[in-house]
Amino acid sequence: MEKLQVLWDSTALANFEPGQVIMMFMGGLLLYLAIVRKFEPLLLLPIGFGAVLTNIPLAGFSDAGGLLHYIYAVGIETGVFPLLIFMGVGALTDFGALIANPKMLLLGAAAQFGIFATLFGAIALNYVPGLEYSMKEASAIAIIGGADGPTAIFLASRLAPDLLGAIAVAAYSYMALVPIIQPPIMKALTSVDERKIQMEQLREVSRKEKILFPLGVLLLTILFLPTATPLVGMFCLGNLMRESGVVERLSGAAQNELINIVTIFLGLAVGSKMSADKFLKAETLGILVLGALAFAIGTATGVLMAKLMSRMSGGKINPLIGAAGVSAVPMAARVVNKVGLEANPHNFLLMHAMGPNVAGVLGSAVAAGILLALVG
Repeated sequence: MEKLQVLWDSTALANFEPGQVIMMFMGGLLLYLAIVRKFEPLLLLPIGFGAVLTNIPLAGFSDAGGLLHYIYAVGIETGVFPLLIFMGVGALTDFGALIANPKMLLLGAAAQFGIFATLFGAIALNYVPGLEYSMKEASAIAIIGGADGPTAIFLASRLAPDLLGAIAVAAYSYMALVPIIQPPIMKALTSVDERKIQMEQLREVSRKEKILFPLGVLLLTILFLPTATPLVGMFCLGNLMRESGVVERLSGAAQNELINIVTIFLGLAVGSKMSADKFLKAETLGILVLGALAFAIGTATGVLMAKLMSRMSGGKINPLIGAAGVSAVPMAARVVNKVGLEANPHNFLLMHAMGPNVAGVLGSAVAAGILLALVG
């Protein structure tokens, strides 16, 4: 009888806690969104599976010596995985649309307003009983508004590692929901006539300009915001490999093998932080609410800035492209193009929207650098 008891105690059934069951269900929900709904599957699938693994009783995946423990320690605590992702994203990014129309930098900057508005919102939530965020935690939560998963993970690992799971899930969930969240905001803030505006074709950008651009961006970051150079520097390295034309093998590896391998480990590491004891807190609900607010504000301020630029240009800029100022590349630009086509079947805004879209990537990295400099 004693041996049977020992055998029973060694099973997961005898050791499951309600919180673990809930979190395994959450992991299953993320897997559903990734596989069935196809929402950000490249990240939600490994995150969801990591959440299931880390909540298995007695398995020890996230305990000292466990696989997920080492993946997290090597890639997230050090900040290596988000930086490698940024290099891969840089290698995938074409800055041509932004170089051809530099004014789009203003839209990328305007969309980051959601980050700083949410920072104050997180601080204000401290007045709600049961919620308490430090300045570092509020800063890490606010970066969700940039709709840039790697940046959110990088900043959370530096400022609020205990909240990393909730922040990462919120960031990638809202990125996946861009086609649902953004169109109502875009339509509410623009008229039908504004959405019909057709923009002039962009000029052709030379190879020399594309090579000098990442070098210029890196130089400015070094001089004025060195805390942002880890993210911006790796992004510029990836882009330089792409545009130089002399290291196709390295550029191809960064765009494919490297970013794919790191994405698997990054997702598992984030999922490992979705254990019941870390995730099932009142603060997590606050993060999800603030994340949605941040994303909505970022979209709205981008559109409003584009409306202002449209008025000042005499109606030559379609205000919809301001919504692409968030960093969800290229999904936000595709959503802008789709809404524009609904208003005018001859209105192709994709390339125009890519300008503020890639500017948003730089903007979120700069915002992260500012927050690190202020509270890190």
